[in-house]
Amino acid sequence: MRRAFLLLFGLLLAACDGASEPAKKDVGPAKLWEEFSGEKALSHVAKLVEFGPRPPGTEAIQKSRAYIAEELKAYGWTVTPQSFTDITPRGPMTFVNLIATFEDTTFKKPTPTFLLCSHYDTKVFETETFVGANDGGSSNGILLEMARVLALRPALAAKMQLVFFDGEEAYVEFTQTDGLYGSRHFAKTLASDRTPHQFRGGILFDMVGDRDLKITLPTDSPADMTLGIFAAAKALEVRDHFTYSTGGILDDHTPLNAIGIPVIDLIDFDYPPWHTPRDTMDKLSAESLGIVGKVATRYVSELPAK
Repeated sequence: MRRAFLLLFGLLLAACDGASEPAKKDVGPAKLWEEFSGEKALSHVAKLVEFGPRPPGTEAIQKSRAYIAEELKAYGWTVTPQSFTDITPRGPMTFVNLIATFEDTTFKKPTPTFLLCSHYDTKVFETETFVGANDGGSSNGILLEMARVLALRPALAAKMQLVFFDGEEAYVEFTQTDGLYGSRHFAKTLASDRTPHQFRGGILFDMVGDRDLKITLPTDSPADMTLGIFAAAKALEVRDHFTYSTGGILDDHTPLNAIGIPVIDLIDFDYPPWHTPRDTMDKLSAESLGIVGKVATRYVSELPAK
């Protein structure tokens, strides 16, 4: 009887000790944003620009897609192509979005709740060579470097979904049916699956590498996210690089906002080489990419506390 009592007591004591153990916490650098490298982001941009103009359906965009997918997989992300066909002013065109998620084997695998987005196509020009270093390049450099950095904090990475949109550029001019092909399809798919509520918000990156950096947030940006981005920029002493634009901006965040997902557009729209052959690597800087990347990484790092 005494032996049985001692055994029971030992089991209860062990159970109490187990209950008193602190819950597992996320691992990785405390100041995750300090791991972000503008130089590494710039090297990704340079690689994409080497492929040349990257309109949908071209060999160059196929190479870009393969490069992006390979880099993401090397950092531990699972990449899923989202292929679809849409009608354009040039007839039916096949587009491919890339969707990346991170499976954390140490912790419970949460459903992604925050979007980080970019577009990886460049605008079609008949007589000019447009390589889109800033418009179609810089945002992917940011997103690929964030993929590497976020992987250092697996539980945080598992809460993110990275989306690389195809077909952001209009063939003629932006209308309800021309331009934003990838983001419109992605948003439509979320709405049809009734999963928009899964995402609490997101960040879209577009034209974020200008040497003379001035991120111009659209005036219709979600207020709480704007305050959060401004606060992160102020904490990193780069607040003077962030301001408002003079109006709204039609971009890949627009279809997502339309289905109820608050997405903020980090874009430097005051960029004279926009949609010209002068949008080349010499207009970009690692410092600018580092500023935007660190601010965004700090913002998402602090999301769990909000």
